Parts: sequence; structure tokens; C-alpha cells
Amino acid sequence: MLRMVFILVTALAMAATAAAQAGTWQIDPNHSAAQFSVRHLGVSTVRGAFTKVSGTATHDPADPSKDSIEATIDANSIDTRVQMRDNDLRSARFFDVQNYPTITFHSRRTKVAGPGKLQITGDLAIHGISKEVVLDVDGPSAPIKDPMGKGQRIGASATTKINRQDFGVSALPGAVGDEITITIDAELIQAPAK
Repeated sequence: MLRMVFILVTALAMAATAAAQAGTWQIDPNHSAAQFSVRHLGVSTVRGAFTKVSGTATHDPADPSKDSIEATIDANSIDTRVQMRDNDLRSARFFDVQNYPTITFHSRRTKVAGPGKLQITGDLAIHGISKEVVLDVDGPSAPIKDPMGKGQRIGASATTKINRQDFGVSALPGAVGDEITITIDAELIQAPAK
């Protein structure tokens, strides 16, 4: 789940850069969210988030296929609003944050998927296992001037689905669904040119 969130965050960051000036963009951790959902016992949906996300993206407005993104999620920052469940998810039964403290995404290629839409393919690493995933991205938004004078800001949203078994997160089969939906809402900042 964590790696899916990470991938989505990075895809959003990359997508957001496509609508603005060329250069490097930073994910704003205070205005970005990596969320996930999973079925519980096949009867309800449990939702959670990772609260610590960071990363950078580069973009070439003339050729989005040259865009790239690197993102990192602090796996220990998982929050499902139930402390006992969060502690279990951090344990060796699930994410094993002691041995695998981060979830990462490294983009490989980007393509335009329609007006205002991108598909970003890259490597998502969760629980020490890396798999190729595709993020479906809405955005990026048109850049706006940061009201605090920190440059420009853009935003994007990305979604993907993964199978937790593919990443070695396999505890409680039957109770916890295998398919994880990840949604990333990202805001990125580009510092003013010096």
C-alpha cells in the first residue's frame, strides 16, 4: 500500500510540472496527500494515508517524454486513524518499517493520455520489492504564483491499483483484500529563478 501511495505522489509531481516552466519542482509535503484503500473481509473499505511524502520532478514542456520524477514516502507515517492497526501495519507482518523504512518511486517514461491527462510508468519499491506500475494522472493544473513569494505552484492527482502480494505484503489473506487503490493529490513548488 505504501509503495502505491508513493508512486502516485511522484506521478502527480511529474504531471504537475508538465504545465509549467521547465526545471525542477519540489513536492510540498504540507499540501500533498498519499491515500490508499483496501477491502476488509470483503464487506467494507478501509482507507488510510501516508503523511510524510517528499520528492522532486523535472519537466520539459516541449517534450513531456523527457519528464522524470523521484519520490519517497516514510512508511512509518502510515495513518488509518486506528493506532493498533497502524502499529500492526508497521510490523514485520506487513510493511516491516524497521527493515524497509521508505517506499520509493522512480519514473521511467511518460506519455500524454489525452487532454489534461498523462500516464507515468515507473518502478515502485515497497517492502524491498520493486515492480513497474502505471499512474493515471489528471493535470497538472496551470501554474500560479505562490502568494508567499516562493515561486510557482502546480497541482495534480494520480491513481493506480496494485496487488499487495506482488510486494510481499501478504499477512491476513481473506481478511485483508489483495487489491490496493492508491490516490495521490500533490502540490509542487518551483523556486523563483535566481
